[in-house]
Amino acid sequence: MNNKIIVVMPAYNASKTLEMTYRDINRDVVDEILLVDDGSRDDTIDKAKKLGIIVIAHPKNMGYGANLKTCFKEALKMGAEIVIVLHPDYQYCPKRLDEMVRIIKNNEADVVLGSRIEGGTAIKGGMPLYKFLGNNLLNFIQNMAYGLNLSDYATGYKAFKREVLENIPFVLNSNGFLFDEEITTQAVNLGYRITQIPIPTKYFKEASTVNFLTSLNYGLGTVLVVIEWLLHRTGIIKFAIFKKPDDINKE
Repeated sequence: MNNKIIVVMPAYNASKTLEMTYRDINRDVVDEILLVDDGSRDDTIDKAKKLGIIVIAHPKNMGYGANLKTCFKEALKMGAEIVIVLHPDYQYCPKRLDEMVRIIKNNEADVVLGSRIEGGTAIKGGMPLYKFLGNNLLNFIQNMAYGLNLSDYATGYKAFKREVLENIPFVLNSNGFLFDEEITTQAVNLGYRITQIPIPTKYFKEASTVNFLTSLNYGLGTVLVVIEWLLHRTGIIKFAIFKKPDDINKE
């Protein structure tokens, strides 16, 4: 294992926060930074190029999940052994990725989640109360279903061992925000070891977030993902997103 570490940034109108996110990344740990721009209407692309970041641009806005699909496919092509998803809106602390990398390098886990809930600082960090309560309800449902004890399945700050992304058919996932829930559930389904570390919560004007209605739809979608997984595990209905790519290709 060559331990090539690539940070992928799914970006949309991130011009105001991109540089401070980039400056907080420890380049002694990270080999490459890849930004996939999803049809931004600001100068995100120009700023990324000036910083020396590798840039891939979608010709139009295709959605958060579609952005991550490109991020993962390109990172794997680039030879990544560890892939960290870091949003360039500075909502997630870039300095915590060092610990995520250490955990995977030491073979302590296959997937590491950056939890905004663990540590008890979410509300103080500006997380809206409805989002905090909703996340905790969904976490309870998912922990009961998956037999785990995680506090932030919805986090967009994740690190993956290469093997995980190679064996998960993430290209079949949602092109929207539900992608994050689906890929974590896929990792659970294949028995990969998942752990979490606490991260400071940062909610401010320039940090991207979703409104209440979008959050409600996200919550309902998350419950549906859990139901689909339970049906798949019991053999009642099989879903392609919970199969290995090799199994899908054989069908």
